[in-house]
Parts: sequence; structure tokens; C-alpha cells
Amino acid sequence: MVKYIHRYATSDRVNHWIVAMCFIVLSLSGLAFFHPSYFFLSSVLGGPVWARILHPFIGIVLSLTFVGLSLRVWKDNRFKAVDIEWLKRIDEVINNGDGPDKLPIGKYNAGQKLMFWSMVWSVGFLLVSGIVIWRAWFAGYFPIGVVRWGAVIHMLAAFIGIVSLIVHVYAAIWVKGTLRAMTRGNVDAAWAKHHHPEWYREMTQEKVAEAPH
Repeated sequence: MVKYIHRYATSDRVNHWIVAMCFIVLSLSGLAFFHPSYFFLSSVLGGPVWARILHPFIGIVLSLTFVGLSLRVWKDNRFKAVDIEWLKRIDEVINNGDGPDKLPIGKYNAGQKLMFWSMVWSVGFLLVSGIVIWRAWFAGYFPIGVVRWGAVIHMLAAFIGIVSLIVHVYAAIWVKGTLRAMTRGNVDAAWAKHHHPEWYREMTQEKVAEAPH
């Protein structure tokens, strides 16, 4: 019997962690610019001067690596009819009920897909608005009204992204066995069968699981 099922290649995990680290650093340094109460957070990038210099460049790294990650996983994040049923039973999910897990869920459930697409839109708007308000290089090419709207959009996109990240981390910790996918690349077969039965069926029919690292 298969005990572990391969879920992410090493390159996928490296890509994921680069995106995660960039987003966390950008969130903290961005909060430092957002309100004086959070100004101390600029120290995560070496102080206010370095934070203003490095923040947009790290944003470019985030955008490029997120594109790479998105290209790898977007097909598995397309919504299907079963996702609507999963969302209708979201109260059971919140109450840790097993009902929705009986649905033919593929590699990702509807909650994970919503998280993915919210990050796609968030990072997209952060990149575009970030370029508009990047004073050292591009802001001078735009009218002041556009720059101001760019700042507002940047703030809203960051808020959505930060909330999505918090939910993502909480869910990964809450659902026992999930973190293993991003640390070792495989998951327990019982976990896969319980939470993603359709994906489990596909994987056990097509591939043999690797031994745990």
C-alpha cells in the first residue's frame, strides 16, 4: 500500500518559499510606510533608507517568482462544479466536519483555489501600482492624481494579499499533515485520500509514491 504521495517537486517548494519570504518582508516593510506606528518595522530591511530602496526591488523578485509559481499550478486551480458544492458546505469545513471531504476534490479544494486567485489579483495590482508610485524611477511619468490612486490601490491590494497569506498559513497549520507537502514534498496517503480523494485516486493509479525523505 502506498504510504506517501508525491505532491511538490523541489523546484516548486523553493519557488514557493522564495515567494513566501518576499511577501512577508514586503508586508512588514510596507506597513512601516503605511503608518508611523509601524515605522520600526523598516528595520527588517536595515532601516528606513534601505527599506525604501529595497522594497520595490524585492517586489519585482516577488512578482517574477510568483509568475513562475502560478504557471506551475494554475491548471489545477481552475474552478469546477464540485468547488461550488464545497463552498456551499463551508460551514462544515469551518466546524471541522468531514462531509465536504467526501466530495471528489482534486489537488486543491475551493478554499485553496480562492486563495490562489486572490493572490494572483493581489500581486498583479501590487506590481502595476508599485511601478506607478516608484518615485525613484517611474512616478515622475504619471500625473499626481494617478500616483495618488496608485498608492490607494497598492494599499488595498496589499491588504487583500496579507489577509490571504494569514488565512493560508492558518489553514496549513490547522489541517494536520499539510505542511509536510511544502517541507518534504510528499503527503501521507491517508491525508490525501481524506482531503483530496480525486487527486489521491489519480496519483495512486498513475504514480508510485516516493519514500519519505
